[in-house]
Amino acid sequence: MPSVPLAIDANGLTKRFGSATAVDGVDLSVEPGTVYGFLGPNGAGKTTTMRMLTTLTRPTTGEARIAGDPVTDRDAVRDSIGYLPEEPPVFDELTGREQLEYAARLRDVPAERAERRIDRWLERFGLTDDAGKRMDDYSKGMRQKVGLVQALLHEPEVVFLDEPTSGLDPRAARTVMNSIAELADDGHTVFLSTHILPVVEELADAVGVLSGGRIVAEGEPGELTAQVESETDSTLEDVFLAVTTDHGAAAAEGR
Repeated sequence: MPSVPLAIDANGLTKRFGSATAVDGVDLSVEPGTVYGFLGPNGAGKTTTMRMLTTLTRPTTGEARIAGDPVTDRDAVRDSIGYLPEEPPVFDELTGREQLEYAARLRDVPAERAERRIDRWLERFGLTDDAGKRMDDYSKGMRQKVGLVQALLHEPEVVFLDEPTSGLDPRAARTVMNSIAELADDGHTVFLSTHILPVVEELADAVGVLSGGRIVAEGEPGELTAQVESETDSTLEDVFLAVTTDHGAAAAEGR
């Protein structure tokens, strides 16, 4: 029986901008149907890594495959992924429903199927009554919800989420978290980048911490927290602070 390819498989993924190295030899192996928490301080290279994995930026060196397809095959990869950047790509002059219908057409989702999915997601996120309003009348949180829905309309195998709960009130954030868990339960893979560590602690099956463009810690949340010496039970925040501080100090000594 043929083996199922990794949802995300990256080897030596590197991106340089002139003399600056934003991502430096990143290796990733993410199993299908899991939530992978991608952590790191500002400027660590998280967004650049996600842009390479979603075909928006070409790697300088290294290679990556998404659901078995190389990221150099942009059409194949884009068919199997959904991507929510930190600033969702929406058109201010469209209504919420029009924005989602437009996104569905771009993804070749049949009209009747798209309408059912749009109605379901609008109801889930409490946007049904606002679906006829223009996007420029939407709050940041409402725009975030629309951005997430349009990333999911074509039911992608792998979903990349960059700060998906940014700007959301606690109730909406909980809805997003529940949706992420349901996606994984249904066999989808979620690559989740966020600064809200309790979200990763609750949802992630595996965690990678990026610092200075390199993975400095990786493993299951319980494994990582067990490695941190603490007088109380350790959290992912303790892991994050320990590994990023240690890496920063080591980098400073090496200069």
